[in-house]
Amino acid sequence: MNVYGLIILSGLIFEFILHRIAEFLNLRYLNAPLPPAFQDVYEEIEYRRAQAYHRVNTYFEWISSTWDFILLLGFWLAKGFNALDLWIRSFHFHWIWNGLLYIGILGLAKSIFSLPFEIYHTFVIETRFGFNKTTPRIFILDHLKALGLSIVLGGPLLAGILAFFQYSGKWAWLYCWVVTIGFSLFLQFIAPTWIFPLFNRFTPLKEENLRKAVFEYAHSVGFPIKDIFVMDSSKRSTKANAFFTGFGKNKRIVLYDTLLSQHSESEIISILGHEIGHYKLKHIVQNQILVILHTGILFYLLSLFLSQKGLFTAFYMAHPSIYAGLLFFGLLYTPIEFFLNIAFHWFSRHNETQADRFAVKTTRTPETLIQALKKLSVHNLAFPTAHPFYVLLNFSHPPMLKRIQDIQLFSKLQYRESK
Repeated sequence: MNVYGLIILSGLIFEFILHRIAEFLNLRYLNAPLPPAFQDVYEEIEYRRAQAYHRVNTYFEWISSTWDFILLLGFWLAKGFNALDLWIRSFHFHWIWNGLLYIGILGLAKSIFSLPFEIYHTFVIETRFGFNKTTPRIFILDHLKALGLSIVLGGPLLAGILAFFQYSGKWAWLYCWVVTIGFSLFLQFIAPTWIFPLFNRFTPLKEENLRKAVFEYAHSVGFPIKDIFVMDSSKRSTKANAFFTGFGKNKRIVLYDTLLSQHSESEIISILGHEIGHYKLKHIVQNQILVILHTGILFYLLSLFLSQKGLFTAFYMAHPSIYAGLLFFGLLYTPIEFFLNIAFHWFSRHNETQADRFAVKTTRTPETLIQALKKLSVHNLAFPTAHPFYVLLNFSHPPMLKRIQDIQLFSKLQYRESK
């Protein structure tokens, strides 16, 4: 194994060990008593269920991640990457078809080997804790639809990237960057009306009082909205949420139908205030800029390493190729991606705090938002706290107790300023 192989292997082991350490530390946090801030909504038995839910999911993550790690390492050391490439080349297809087949087969194989874990998590763990509403039919159709979208949408994009790197010389990375970002923006534009409805039904909010309250609030904060939609999330899970998606004429706010059944009108307005806050505070634009920059850096670095024979030698490849180089560079990039994710998670947590503050400032009802967040915690069995190291590696949102404490502090400062 050459230096590239050692770097990749070290990076994979480093990330694997750090995540397991973080999970171990977080398990100890699960023994903490119920925080006083949650005693008005969390009954002791439900708190115990939340502790058990997170323990079970942590143990499950240990097993599934270890399986993925062993599978990758075994396939690598058994020279599986080269064997698959030689088998595909034996059919004498065009090299672009070779690339599509190579990456497609590896992606499909990973999905198949992960399928038993996904089935167990959905139909055993989620069912045990009262969340799962997915039927086998919905489960199968979801996977078939996702596979179809990967082929129809991902296939042409991958073929274009391969062609650019083959024929466009030193500026290939730039062309790939522009095309990929354009394709991503196109997907964001069509997703609310063409892709999401393949998986869920979206209907305009019909409850007149809530609908009126939503439009009045949106108008008061200068948020242009044509309609608000309800998603039939209850056919898969009892968990509740809301989200903002799309842009331009296709932007929309979506409420889970489970959210409507679990929260009052004022609580839903507070939750929407948080989501609208992301839009008004330019978080969506900021995230898009970060994605664009990150994608450009990725393609530029990829262009530098595709010509490095040592990268292919590390995986015992008889024939260097662009399509194999895409995969191997992704593994080489693992240590950098690990630290970038920490930075992205920190930035996301900061934005979530700002969105909470926007909701408090515009609705002027901090206690309502706090109550809504507490209910979300109880209904989703979200644990109020987490170990700081686990938060650092995994959380895109602050722990719920931290969010509530920040809202309380911010509302006090707002009150003092108004005096």
